[in-house]
Amino acid sequence: MSIQLLASQLLLGLINGSFYAMLSMGLAIIFGLMNVVNFAHGAQYMIGAFIAWLLLTTFGLPYWAALVIAPLAVAMLAVVMERLLLRPLQNLDHLYGLLATYAVALIVEGFVRQKYGATGIPYANPFPGGVSLGFMFVPYYRLWVVAFSLVTCFGTWYLIEHTKLGAYLRAANEKPDIVETFGINVPKMITLTYGFGAGLAALSGVLAAPIYQVSPSMGSSVMIVVFAIVVIGGMGSILGAIVTGYLLGLVEGLTKVFYPEAATVVVFIFMMAALLFRPAGVFQSSHRG
Repeated sequence: MSIQLLASQLLLGLINGSFYAMLSMGLAIIFGLMNVVNFAHGAQYMIGAFIAWLLLTTFGLPYWAALVIAPLAVAMLAVVMERLLLRPLQNLDHLYGLLATYAVALIVEGFVRQKYGATGIPYANPFPGGVSLGFMFVPYYRLWVVAFSLVTCFGTWYLIEHTKLGAYLRAANEKPDIVETFGINVPKMITLTYGFGAGLAALSGVLAAPIYQVSPSMGSSVMIVVFAIVVIGGMGSILGAIVTGYLLGLVEGLTKVFYPEAATVVVFIFMMAALLFRPAGVFQSSHRG
């Protein structure tokens, strides 16, 4: 086994882990603050990538504009979805919200597949070139993705866990009546929370577009792993989702080196172990995060 092979797989695992962490964090925020299992998260990730591609090919807007426009557009669509679809189901069993968001994911993926086909569409790399470490070549864009993901994930975690706004968000889920006595509009806060989580998914999609080809199935293929990561970290644990996402991305990369046949199932092996020994999640505790 060469150092170059090991390092390249670790880099690949870190890149995959960056997307796992961002997507898992968005899911954990939505579940932790709204108690909604958002099966539309993968579709929102895919829409973010497609909006970036459409902005570039149709309007000539570069990647940097897409980093702002795509998350905002998906967040606004998510706000409408929460108002029209999820809010009427909020007092029912969680299964109804799960099924509703799953139906939305299937409809959106089917529409995009019919409109643009099932094959992947390339997106131009905004950061051509890279740096040579002697034993391997590291593209600049992949370094950018890892750095951006780390800042976004831990910045969001700090916002929710260590600021007054985050305290209000957590309290709105646990004691909405008390929060409303402070003059805070709890339903609006919940709506904006869902929009924020969906915007994070779309932001991940924009980041993924230059690395993975833009395709209708890109969301559904990654979300199976992401849901497993959220279960391992602890449903609603934001820090658990972030750390587990990065760690299992690296584990997946190492598995491809030492035992490639197990690379696609290693995450689910960890999920089964977590369900057996820590059913609430490895990072779950008496408080979220």
